[in-house]
Amino acid sequence: MRRIEGIPGAILGLWSVGAVLLHLYFAGRGYPEPLELAAIHLALFVPPVFLLFPAGANSPTDRATVLDLVLALCAFVPNVYIYLNQEQIYERTSFIDPLTTTQYVLGTIMVLAVVEATRRSISYTLAGLVLVVIGYMAICHLLPGAWFYRELSFAHITEINFLSVGSGLYGSLTVMSATIVASFLIFGSLMQASGMSRLFGNFGAVTGGRFTGGPAKVAVISSALFGTMSGSSVANVVVTGSMSIPLMKRLGFRPVFAAGIEAAASVGGPLMPPVMGAAAFIMSEMIAVPYSAIIIAAAMGAVLYYVNILSAVHYESKKLGIGAIPRKDLPSLRDLGRDAHLIIPLALLVTLMMMRFSPYLAAFWATIATVLVAALRRHTRMNPRAILVALRDGGYLISMIAVAVTSAGIITAALTSTGLLLAFTGMIKAAAGGSLFLLALLIAATCLFLGVGIPTTPAYIITAAIGAPLIAEYNVPLIAIHLFIFYFAVLADASPPVAPVADAAATIAGAPAMTTGFYACRFALGGFVTGMAYIYEPGLILTGSLVDIIATAVALSTGLVLISAGLAGYAWGPLPAWLRLGFVTAGCFCSLWYTVPVLQRGLVGAALVGAVIVMSLLAAARGAAAPLRPSMAHPTEGEIR
Repeated sequence: MRRIEGIPGAILGLWSVGAVLLHLYFAGRGYPEPLELAAIHLALFVPPVFLLFPAGANSPTDRATVLDLVLALCAFVPNVYIYLNQEQIYERTSFIDPLTTTQYVLGTIMVLAVVEATRRSISYTLAGLVLVVIGYMAICHLLPGAWFYRELSFAHITEINFLSVGSGLYGSLTVMSATIVASFLIFGSLMQASGMSRLFGNFGAVTGGRFTGGPAKVAVISSALFGTMSGSSVANVVVTGSMSIPLMKRLGFRPVFAAGIEAAASVGGPLMPPVMGAAAFIMSEMIAVPYSAIIIAAAMGAVLYYVNILSAVHYESKKLGIGAIPRKDLPSLRDLGRDAHLIIPLALLVTLMMMRFSPYLAAFWATIATVLVAALRRHTRMNPRAILVALRDGGYLISMIAVAVTSAGIITAALTSTGLLLAFTGMIKAAAGGSLFLLALLIAATCLFLGVGIPTTPAYIITAAIGAPLIAEYNVPLIAIHLFIFYFAVLADASPPVAPVADAAATIAGAPAMTTGFYACRFALGGFVTGMAYIYEPGLILTGSLVDIIATAVALSTGLVLISAGLAGYAWGPLPAWLRLGFVTAGCFCSLWYTVPVLQRGLVGAALVGAVIVMSLLAAARGAAAPLRPSMAHPTEGEIR
């Protein structure tokens, strides 16, 4: 992203602040008609992308070019046309009333502008996917078999993308970006500016720093808490990793270990309620379920994800002989209390949503509360400049999300308006051969594959459009299906070869990016297990009897702990190869062996963990200690200490 200074930077910043304040006003006072709102949203947030992101490596990084200004204007004018002619667009008969020359030209310009904005700010892959589906629409009548669809003229393609009410550029996804997504991103930006990340870091240090693997546990707890106010994995790793990774390295973790732990912890941030990222807000719209219900259904899965990472960190730390953070380096309870008032806006947000306030109205009042509550203490009080900077940065983030969501809108419009969706679903269904487990694996693999090149939100949207109806045929609850897909879309950010969260962590740690990605995948294994469990375990979304819910929690957490110990090769002491295999097998039985009722698996798991605890206590009583292995405690070639 460019750093534009001087008068041009001030103008761009004021534009972003104005756009954010208008959306905040809408959240508090009510939104205009969907088509009008979508046009306003894209008119305000797409043009800045061309000024913020250079066209290529050789473009200037401190100023916008004339071409950038022209493209920004091209992204602005079509939205003005939609805004001024919305009544005419609502009244026209789709695919019967002919398009005017103006609509042809503006529709084509807007689609190309979104593709270019996507290429600059998101990824070449997502921009390429948009072009591929548009190309498919142009030639679908020439293709054989399941890929065939009736001929679509250029007018039809333009109408689907530019003039359709409810899909395409101005569809429900764009409206969601303008309402819930924008309001929560504004809230998160102000929360971060108020010093909330400092509170989370201190809380993580107080609760986890006193135990084995203290610095790593601080990283995990801090990242989990940061995720409650930010749905961005990359922002999570940058904010928390800049503090935790140097501390982990200083106290004995190899750089690649430190980076892998932080990446795995940060990638789980979007799984943490109440602010779960743009994809979770869009999930609410796609399945017509209140966002508060999604928060409740996702709660246990998020906790289990971090139980897994804490377990992995604990056993790896014991194996490496890395203990607690020195007491002199830990914050005091007084330090924690100085920022404790900042939790009030987050608590207010959750309370209002539980009271059935609309998510954007709850976010509006929580945003106002953030500014007021931060002003209660001098060290957290935000001056006008700090507030404006937070609003500006929130606007820049909304611009990127708006572009990604709009691109996904074009793709889903192509999927649902042609035979492309049926072709993909038919292929996956045939490959699964009637097996729900194999079907879930194929859809998870599809989501991870898409996530290699595109962000979480479009990866979730596209996979949900293709895979959710197939799993629904097996009577799996709709919210469980979408959480399953959401989990794998999130985990793709830490999965090599392209893992933006792992790359960011590796940069901070001075470690190889690809190796960091593999370590992050290993530590994040619980997310893959939990994601699959959504398909089979109703208790995971807190439905069913209390016994089933408790049994699900025990079975899955037990399985994750056993798998973590087996992979680390350490429990009460070093584990021989055969016992490591036994731990992993027992863990898979508890968490993945769905042919056995969850109650039985929970009982077996509780007994196994009880045995591990007893053996650990006996080993400790005998004075057993894990030796520090120099080969693990010191950096290898290619890593920077």
